[in-house]
Amino acid sequence: MRTQVLPEPATVESLLAAAVAAPSIHNTQPWRFRLDPDNQVLEVHSARERTLPLADPVHRAQYLSVGAALFNLRLAAVHQGWRPEVTLLPDTRRPGLLATVQLTGPLAAHEHPSDSDLYEAVQRRHTSRMPFTGRPVPESIVAEMTAAAHAAGARLHVPDIAGTRRLLHLTATAEDRNHADPARTAETRAWINAPASNAPYGIPVTALGPADAAGRMPMRDFTGLPALRLPALWFERHVQLALLWTGHDRRQDWLRAGQALQYVLLTATARGLRTSLLHQAMEWPDLRSAMALPQHKRCHPQVLIRFGYGPDGGRTPRASGQAGLSHRSRPAPFPRRPPAAPGRPAEQRRGGVRPT
Repeated sequence: MRTQVLPEPATVESLLAAAVAAPSIHNTQPWRFRLDPDNQVLEVHSARERTLPLADPVHRAQYLSVGAALFNLRLAAVHQGWRPEVTLLPDTRRPGLLATVQLTGPLAAHEHPSDSDLYEAVQRRHTSRMPFTGRPVPESIVAEMTAAAHAAGARLHVPDIAGTRRLLHLTATAEDRNHADPARTAETRAWINAPASNAPYGIPVTALGPADAAGRMPMRDFTGLPALRLPALWFERHVQLALLWTGHDRRQDWLRAGQALQYVLLTATARGLRTSLLHQAMEWPDLRSAMALPQHKRCHPQVLIRFGYGPDGGRTPRASGQAGLSHRSRPAPFPRRPPAAPGRPAEQRRGGVRPT
Protein backbone atom coordinates (compact mmCIF):
# COMPACT_ATOMS: atom_id res chain seq x y z
CA MET A 1 0.00 0.00 0.00
CA ARG A 2 1.37 3.40 -0.96
CA THR A 3 2.03 5.76 1.89
CA GLN A 4 0.40 9.13 1.33
CA VAL A 5 2.59 12.09 2.15
CA LEU A 6 1.25 15.43 3.29
CA PRO A 7 0.81 17.66 0.24
CA GLU A 8 3.00 20.63 -0.41
CA PRO A 9 1.02 23.22 -2.40
CA ALA A 10 4.19 24.84 -3.72
CA THR A 11 5.10 21.63 -5.54
CA VAL A 12 1.97 21.36 -7.65
CA GLU A 13 1.88 25.14 -8.08
CA SER A 14 5.34 25.20 -9.64
CA LEU A 15 4.52 22.32 -11.98
CA LEU A 16 1.36 24.01 -13.20
CA ALA A 17 3.09 27.39 -13.54
CA ALA A 18 5.55 25.77 -15.92
CA ALA A 19 2.82 23.93 -17.83
CA VAL A 20 0.69 26.99 -18.55
CA ALA A 21 3.72 28.93 -19.83
CA ALA A 22 3.59 26.80 -22.98
CA PRO A 23 2.58 28.35 -26.30
CA SER A 24 -0.88 27.67 -27.70
CA ILE A 25 -2.68 28.65 -30.86
CA HIS A 26 -4.02 32.21 -30.41
CA ASN A 27 -3.09 31.79 -26.72
CA THR A 28 -6.29 29.82 -26.17
CA GLN A 29 -4.57 27.72 -23.47
CA PRO A 30 -6.81 24.75 -24.33
CA TRP A 31 -5.93 22.59 -21.34
CA ARG A 32 -7.29 21.68 -17.93
CA PHE A 33 -5.66 19.85 -15.05
CA ARG A 34 -7.20 17.48 -12.54
CA LEU A 35 -5.63 15.82 -9.52
CA ASP A 36 -6.29 12.25 -8.53
CA PRO A 37 -4.83 12.33 -5.00
CA ASP A 38 -5.43 8.66 -4.29
CA ASN A 39 -2.99 7.71 -7.05
CA GLN A 40 -0.95 10.93 -6.98
CA VAL A 41 -1.71 11.43 -10.67
CA LEU A 42 -2.14 14.69 -12.52
CA GLU A 43 -4.57 14.40 -15.42
CA VAL A 44 -4.22 16.69 -18.43
CA HIS A 45 -7.53 17.34 -20.21
CA SER A 46 -8.55 19.30 -23.28
CA ALA A 47 -10.61 22.44 -22.74
CA ARG A 48 -13.15 22.10 -25.53
CA GLU A 49 -14.69 25.48 -24.78
CA ARG A 50 -11.45 27.13 -25.94
CA THR A 51 -11.25 25.77 -29.46
CA LEU A 52 -11.19 27.16 -33.00
CA PRO A 53 -13.89 25.36 -35.04
CA LEU A 54 -12.80 26.89 -38.35
CA ALA A 55 -9.03 27.07 -38.02
CA ASP A 56 -8.71 23.82 -36.07
CA PRO A 57 -11.77 21.61 -36.74
CA VAL A 58 -10.09 18.31 -35.84
CA HIS A 59 -8.34 19.83 -32.77
CA ARG A 60 -4.84 19.04 -34.06
CA ALA A 61 -3.48 22.44 -33.01
CA GLN A 62 -5.13 21.98 -29.63
CA TYR A 63 -3.27 18.70 -29.16
CA LEU A 64 0.00 20.39 -30.13
CA SER A 65 -0.68 23.07 -27.53
CA VAL A 66 -1.46 20.51 -24.82
CA GLY A 67 1.65 18.56 -25.79
CA ALA A 68 3.77 21.68 -25.28
CA ALA A 69 2.25 22.18 -21.83
CA LEU A 70 2.88 18.52 -21.04
CA PHE A 71 6.56 18.89 -21.92
CA ASN A 72 6.90 21.87 -19.58
CA LEU A 73 5.20 19.95 -16.80
CA ARG A 74 7.55 16.99 -17.22
CA LEU A 75 10.56 19.28 -17.37
CA ALA A 76 9.51 20.98 -14.13
CA ALA A 77 9.00 17.64 -12.39
CA VAL A 78 12.47 16.43 -13.36
CA HIS A 79 13.98 19.77 -12.35
CA GLN A 80 12.51 19.28 -8.87
CA GLY A 81 13.95 15.79 -8.61
CA TRP A 82 10.91 13.68 -9.50
CA ARG A 83 10.56 10.91 -12.06
CA PRO A 84 7.42 11.66 -14.12
CA GLU A 85 5.69 8.70 -15.72
CA VAL A 86 3.61 9.93 -18.66
CA THR A 87 0.80 8.06 -20.40
CA LEU A 88 -0.77 9.52 -23.53
CA LEU A 89 -4.49 8.98 -24.20
CA PRO A 90 -4.81 6.57 -21.25
CA ASP A 91 -8.58 5.92 -21.38
CA THR A 92 -10.58 5.53 -24.59
CA ARG A 93 -13.77 6.02 -22.57
CA ARG A 94 -12.63 9.54 -21.69
CA PRO A 95 -11.64 11.20 -24.99
CA GLY A 96 -11.01 14.54 -23.29
CA LEU A 97 -8.30 12.99 -21.10
CA LEU A 98 -5.17 13.52 -23.16
CA ALA A 99 -2.46 12.44 -20.73
CA THR A 100 -1.67 11.47 -17.17
CA VAL A 101 1.49 12.29 -15.27
CA GLN A 102 2.40 10.26 -12.20
CA LEU A 103 5.37 11.07 -10.00
CA THR A 104 6.72 7.60 -9.33
CA GLY A 105 9.55 8.58 -7.02
CA PRO A 106 12.74 10.60 -6.69
CA LEU A 107 15.35 10.45 -9.41
CA ALA A 108 18.40 8.35 -8.71
CA ALA A 109 21.81 10.01 -8.72
CA HIS A 110 22.64 8.83 -12.24
CA GLU A 111 19.26 10.06 -13.57
CA HIS A 112 19.66 13.72 -12.72
CA PRO A 113 19.71 15.56 -16.07
CA SER A 114 21.73 18.66 -16.85
CA ASP A 115 18.92 20.61 -18.47
CA SER A 116 18.49 23.46 -16.00
CA ASP A 117 18.98 25.87 -18.90
CA LEU A 118 15.85 24.46 -20.53
CA TYR A 119 13.85 24.87 -17.33
CA GLU A 120 15.05 28.45 -16.95
CA ALA A 121 13.97 29.13 -20.53
CA VAL A 122 10.35 28.15 -19.80
CA GLN A 123 9.40 31.58 -18.46
CA ARG A 124 11.71 33.45 -20.86
CA ARG A 125 10.28 31.98 -24.05
CA HIS A 126 7.88 34.36 -25.81
CA THR A 127 6.66 34.43 -29.38
CA SER A 128 8.36 37.26 -31.25
CA ARG A 129 6.41 38.62 -34.20
CA MET A 130 8.99 41.35 -34.77
CA PRO A 131 11.64 41.48 -37.53
CA PHE A 132 14.79 39.47 -36.89
CA THR A 133 18.29 40.60 -37.79
CA GLY A 134 18.96 38.01 -40.47
CA ARG A 135 22.18 36.97 -38.74
CA PRO A 136 22.74 33.28 -39.55
CA VAL A 137 22.16 30.86 -36.70
CA PRO A 138 25.20 28.60 -36.17
CA GLU A 139 24.85 25.06 -37.47
CA SER A 140 25.62 23.74 -34.00
CA ILE A 141 22.47 25.37 -32.59
CA VAL A 142 20.36 24.14 -35.50
CA ALA A 143 21.73 20.66 -34.83
CA GLU A 144 20.66 20.94 -31.18
CA MET A 145 17.16 21.96 -32.23
CA THR A 146 16.98 19.07 -34.69
CA ALA A 147 18.16 16.61 -32.05
CA ALA A 148 15.57 17.94 -29.59
CA ALA A 149 12.73 17.27 -32.04
CA HIS A 150 14.05 13.77 -32.74
CA ALA A 151 14.38 12.96 -29.03
CA ALA A 152 10.72 13.86 -28.50
CA GLY A 153 9.44 11.70 -31.35
CA ALA A 154 9.26 14.16 -34.26
CA ARG A 155 11.49 15.45 -37.03
CA LEU A 156 12.77 18.94 -37.84
CA HIS A 157 13.65 19.94 -41.40
CA VAL A 158 15.57 23.14 -42.13
CA PRO A 159 15.03 23.91 -45.82
CA ASP A 160 17.40 25.46 -48.32
CA ILE A 161 16.64 28.76 -50.05
CA ALA A 162 14.30 27.20 -52.61
CA GLY A 163 12.52 25.18 -49.93
CA THR A 164 12.15 28.27 -47.76
CA ARG A 165 10.54 30.18 -50.61
CA ARG A 166 8.12 27.30 -51.22
CA LEU A 167 7.05 27.15 -47.57
CA LEU A 168 6.65 30.93 -47.38
CA HIS A 169 4.57 30.90 -50.58
CA LEU A 170 2.22 28.26 -49.15
CA THR A 171 1.95 30.23 -45.92
CA ALA A 172 1.19 33.43 -47.83
CA THR A 173 -1.52 31.60 -49.80
CA ALA A 174 -3.10 30.47 -46.54
CA GLU A 175 -2.89 33.98 -45.12
CA ASP A 176 -4.64 35.35 -48.22
CA ARG A 177 -7.40 32.78 -47.82
CA ASN A 178 -7.85 33.60 -44.16
CA HIS A 179 -8.03 37.31 -44.91
CA ALA A 180 -10.69 36.71 -47.57
CA ASP A 181 -12.85 34.62 -45.24
CA PRO A 182 -14.93 36.87 -42.92
CA ALA A 183 -15.86 33.97 -40.64
CA ARG A 184 -12.25 32.95 -40.08
CA THR A 185 -11.20 36.54 -39.57
CA ALA A 186 -13.93 36.95 -36.95
CA GLU A 187 -12.88 33.74 -35.20
CA THR A 188 -9.28 34.93 -34.96
CA ARG A 189 -10.22 38.48 -33.96
CA ALA A 190 -12.27 37.12 -31.05
CA TRP A 191 -9.00 36.12 -29.35
CA ILE A 192 -7.43 39.60 -29.56
CA ASN A 193 -7.59 41.70 -26.40
CA ALA A 194 -7.60 45.45 -25.93
CA PRO A 195 -4.50 46.91 -24.21
CA ALA A 196 -6.32 47.47 -20.91
CA SER A 197 -7.95 44.05 -20.88
CA ASN A 198 -7.38 41.70 -17.95
CA ALA A 199 -8.49 38.65 -19.93
CA PRO A 200 -6.34 35.61 -19.03
CA TYR A 201 -6.64 34.18 -22.55
CA GLY A 202 -5.97 35.56 -26.01
CA ILE A 203 -3.34 37.91 -27.43
CA PRO A 204 -2.99 41.58 -26.48
CA VAL A 205 -3.02 44.01 -29.38
CA THR A 206 0.43 45.15 -28.28
CA ALA A 207 1.86 41.67 -28.99
CA LEU A 208 0.58 41.35 -32.56
CA GLY A 209 3.61 42.73 -34.35
CA PRO A 210 3.87 44.60 -37.66
CA ALA A 211 3.42 43.55 -41.26
CA ASP A 212 6.45 43.15 -43.51
CA ALA A 213 6.99 46.33 -45.52
CA ALA A 214 8.43 44.25 -48.36
CA GLY A 215 5.56 41.78 -48.31
CA ARG A 216 7.88 38.76 -48.17
CA MET A 217 7.07 37.56 -44.65
CA PRO A 218 3.47 36.31 -44.32
CA MET A 219 2.94 37.21 -40.68
CA ARG A 220 -0.60 36.52 -39.51
CA ASP A 221 -3.03 39.42 -39.58
CA PHE A 222 -5.02 38.64 -36.45
CA THR A 223 -7.65 41.35 -36.81
CA GLY A 224 -8.07 42.23 -40.47
CA LEU A 225 -8.01 45.86 -39.30
CA PRO A 226 -4.91 47.80 -40.40
CA ALA A 227 -5.50 50.41 -37.71
CA LEU A 228 -4.76 47.82 -35.01
CA ARG A 229 -1.39 46.75 -36.44
CA LEU A 230 1.94 48.38 -35.82
CA PRO A 231 3.39 50.36 -38.74
CA ALA A 232 4.94 48.04 -41.32
CA LEU A 233 8.63 47.27 -40.84
CA TRP A 234 11.31 45.62 -42.95
CA PHE A 235 11.74 41.98 -41.98
CA GLU A 236 14.85 39.89 -42.45
CA ARG A 237 15.67 39.19 -46.08
CA HIS A 238 17.04 35.72 -45.44
CA VAL A 239 14.38 33.92 -43.43
CA GLN A 240 15.38 30.94 -41.30
CA LEU A 241 12.63 28.34 -41.04
CA ALA A 242 12.22 24.84 -39.68
CA LEU A 243 9.37 22.46 -40.49
CA LEU A 244 8.32 20.17 -37.64
CA TRP A 245 6.77 16.96 -38.95
CA THR A 246 5.85 13.44 -37.90
CA GLY A 247 5.69 10.08 -39.66
CA HIS A 248 2.09 9.47 -38.61
CA ASP A 249 -0.85 11.78 -38.03
CA ARG A 250 -2.77 10.28 -35.11
CA ARG A 251 -3.82 12.00 -31.90
CA GLN A 252 -0.82 10.62 -30.02
CA ASP A 253 1.43 11.92 -32.79
CA TRP A 254 0.00 15.40 -32.33
CA LEU A 255 0.74 15.24 -28.60
CA ARG A 256 4.29 14.08 -29.29
CA ALA A 257 4.69 16.82 -31.88
CA GLY A 258 3.61 19.39 -29.29
CA GLN A 259 6.23 18.10 -26.86
CA ALA A 260 8.83 18.17 -29.63
CA LEU A 261 7.82 21.71 -30.55
CA GLN A 262 8.34 22.93 -27.01
CA TYR A 263 11.65 21.09 -26.72
CA VAL A 264 12.81 22.87 -29.88
CA LEU A 265 11.54 26.28 -28.76
CA LEU A 266 13.17 26.00 -25.33
CA THR A 267 16.44 24.85 -26.89
CA ALA A 268 16.35 27.88 -29.17
CA THR A 269 15.51 30.22 -26.29
CA ALA A 270 18.31 28.81 -24.14
CA ARG A 271 20.72 29.58 -26.99
CA GLY A 272 19.59 33.20 -27.29
CA LEU A 273 17.24 32.82 -30.27
CA ARG A 274 13.77 34.23 -30.82
CA THR A 275 11.00 32.21 -32.40
CA SER A 276 7.54 32.56 -33.88
CA LEU A 277 5.14 30.10 -35.46
CA LEU A 278 3.71 30.26 -38.97
CA HIS A 279 0.69 27.99 -38.65
CA GLN A 280 -1.61 29.38 -41.35
CA ALA A 281 -0.97 26.70 -43.99
CA MET A 282 -1.63 23.96 -41.43
CA GLU A 283 -5.21 25.20 -41.20
CA TRP A 284 -6.00 24.32 -44.84
CA PRO A 285 -5.78 20.58 -45.64
CA ASP A 286 -4.56 21.03 -49.22
CA LEU A 287 -1.86 23.51 -48.23
CA ARG A 288 -0.77 21.40 -45.30
CA SER A 289 -0.38 18.42 -47.64
CA ALA A 290 1.59 20.58 -50.06
CA MET A 291 4.05 21.42 -47.28
CA ALA A 292 5.06 17.77 -46.96
CA LEU A 293 8.64 16.93 -47.91
CA PRO A 294 8.66 14.93 -51.17
CA GLN A 295 11.78 13.01 -50.16
CA HIS A 296 9.91 11.39 -47.26
CA LYS A 297 7.17 8.86 -48.01
CA ARG A 298 5.34 9.60 -44.78
CA CYS A 299 5.61 13.24 -43.85
CA HIS A 300 2.84 14.97 -41.93
CA PRO A 301 3.68 18.66 -41.38
CA GLN A 302 2.69 19.92 -37.94
CA VAL A 303 4.00 23.50 -37.66
CA LEU A 304 6.42 25.88 -39.33
CA ILE A 305 8.90 27.59 -37.01
CA ARG A 306 10.62 30.89 -37.77
CA PHE A 307 13.79 31.42 -35.75
CA GLY A 308 16.66 33.85 -35.52
CA TYR A 309 18.17 36.71 -33.55
CA GLY A 310 16.06 39.72 -32.71
CA PRO A 311 13.91 41.47 -30.12
CA ASP A 312 11.96 39.53 -27.55
CA GLY A 313 8.25 39.12 -28.06
CA GLY A 314 5.65 40.79 -25.92
CA ARG A 315 4.28 38.83 -23.02
CA THR A 316 0.84 37.30 -23.35
CA PRO A 317 -1.44 36.62 -20.38
CA ARG A 318 -1.80 33.26 -18.72
CA ALA A 319 -4.58 31.84 -16.61
CA SER A 320 -3.26 30.42 -13.36
CA GLY A 321 -2.79 26.67 -13.51
CA GLN A 322 -4.44 26.48 -10.11
CA ALA A 323 -7.47 28.33 -11.47
CA GLY A 324 -8.23 25.48 -13.86
CA LEU A 325 -7.38 22.75 -11.39
CA SER A 326 -9.99 20.34 -10.09
CA HIS A 327 -9.81 17.32 -7.81
CA ARG A 328 -11.31 13.91 -8.40
CA SER A 329 -11.72 13.30 -4.68
CA ARG A 330 -9.91 14.87 -1.77
CA PRO A 331 -7.60 17.85 -2.37
CA ALA A 332 -4.22 16.22 -1.85
CA PRO A 333 -1.88 17.12 -4.69
CA PHE A 334 1.64 15.81 -5.01
CA PRO A 335 3.97 14.70 -2.22
CA ARG A 336 6.67 16.95 -0.96
CA ARG A 337 9.90 17.46 -2.82
CA PRO A 338 11.74 14.13 -2.76
CA PRO A 339 14.89 13.72 -0.70
CA ALA A 340 18.12 14.06 -2.59
CA ALA A 341 19.34 10.75 -3.93
CA PRO A 342 22.61 9.53 -2.40
CA GLY A 343 25.79 10.04 -4.31
CA ARG A 344 26.96 12.75 -6.65
CA PRO A 345 24.60 13.37 -9.57
CA ALA A 346 26.13 11.99 -12.73
CA GLU A 347 26.27 14.13 -15.83
CA GLN A 348 23.70 13.02 -18.36
CA ARG A 349 23.01 14.11 -21.89
CA ARG A 350 20.84 17.14 -22.47
CA GLY A 351 17.18 16.32 -22.44
CA GLY A 352 16.73 14.27 -19.30
CA VAL A 353 13.03 14.55 -20.00
CA ARG A 354 12.65 11.45 -22.09
CA PRO A 355 10.20 11.07 -24.96
CA THR A 356 6.89 9.32 -24.36
